[in-house]
Amino acid sequence: MLDDTLLDDPVALQRADRDRALLALAGSGARVRTALRLADAAGLDRLRPDGRPRAVLVAGHGSALTAGEVLAVLAGTGSLVTPLPPVDATAPRADRSGAPPVFTAGLGWQLPGWAGPLDLLVISSADGGEQGLIGLAEQAYARGCAIAVTAPEGTPLAAAALQVRALPLPYVPSAGPEDDAPVEPPAEPDLPAEDPGALWAHLTPLLALAQKVGVTQLPYDALPATADLLDATAVRCRPDAAAYTNPAKGLAARLAGTVPLLWAEGAVAGAVATRFAAQLADRAGRPALPGLLPQVLTAHRGMFTGQLGAGVDPDDFFRDRVEEPDPLHLQVLLLRHVPGTPGGPLEEDGGPAEVPEDDERPRAFGVSRAHRLAAAHDVRLTEYASARPEPLHAFADLVALTDFAAVYLGLAAAQS
Repeated sequence: MLDDTLLDDPVALQRADRDRALLALAGSGARVRTALRLADAAGLDRLRPDGRPRAVLVAGHGSALTAGEVLAVLAGTGSLVTPLPPVDATAPRADRSGAPPVFTAGLGWQLPGWAGPLDLLVISSADGGEQGLIGLAEQAYARGCAIAVTAPEGTPLAAAALQVRALPLPYVPSAGPEDDAPVEPPAEPDLPAEDPGALWAHLTPLLALAQKVGVTQLPYDALPATADLLDATAVRCRPDAAAYTNPAKGLAARLAGTVPLLWAEGAVAGAVATRFAAQLADRAGRPALPGLLPQVLTAHRGMFTGQLGAGVDPDDFFRDRVEEPDPLHLQVLLLRHVPGTPGGPLEEDGGPAEVPEDDERPRAFGVSRAHRLAAAHDVRLTEYASARPEPLHAFADLVALTDFAAVYLGLAAAQS
């Protein structure tokens, strides 16, 4: 059971945050600005493309792959964007010292058979040492693809980018700790938790490049404005903000002791739901099931009639309520992008807001049916929506809120 008083203790949160996850999220806006500046210095500003590529392939793992999925959402049907996930390669051997090989040594990537000179390959890595990505760059060079590589300077992947005449784009790492407190080593040295702010270090140069080659139609100031939105969310969700004024702490407390069903209306909210499920697993050790309306209603319907939905019979007088742990229950979190929605809390600043249950504005069929299904089975449904007209800004609003919530839930649960 989560002791939510821990969420109102900034000192305890800082002590529990051994890998500086909250600091990484707070610096997301700064990483966007730095990435834009370094990308221009690397030559993106001088790039004069001949035309839009037939397809954009985005290779990586973790947040790098998520960035490719977000680009596919923002590009819509006007451009073909294909994320390239890793596949199992030959199992690597331990080194001479007997240490086990790192996780990324067992990953490989393969270009689709149709990829060629009309296509653009973007490779993105926070580590820069994946041999599978280096091999992919060589494959693309042999086929005549245009190539761009986002990787830290001085890494093998950055060096390989120069060999294959790729456009080098910067990977901006998280800001270091403000003090000299030691960072606890990961329990699995070859499979560490990912920096929660890494998404923006991958996504920013990718979107800047996509905007330059015509794959997206973002406003010219969309990315700088995104940095401002991330800063604003970091202020609202800061550790010393009380839980009743901090939307991320409130969401974390609400999800405690539940199995969240992350339902989304539209592609932008769908990308947020998928990201939130991954962050809940990685940062809080909690399972969550994402899905898009309306098809998720049939996919998850059976859970409402199972043990998680029905819960324990409250009329069972002889049930031991002292020794028995609190049962898990379903919790529906409905994420929406509702651009231009008038009235109510969504108009205050355009940022994400919890939609009240008695909201009387018109709803799409899937949203209305979701509310009816939850009410019919006494399952709590919480709705968060962003009314920002620009899809990238709506994504930034919602994903920043849910990233903070996942970290707070993990930190508080670890201290309970």
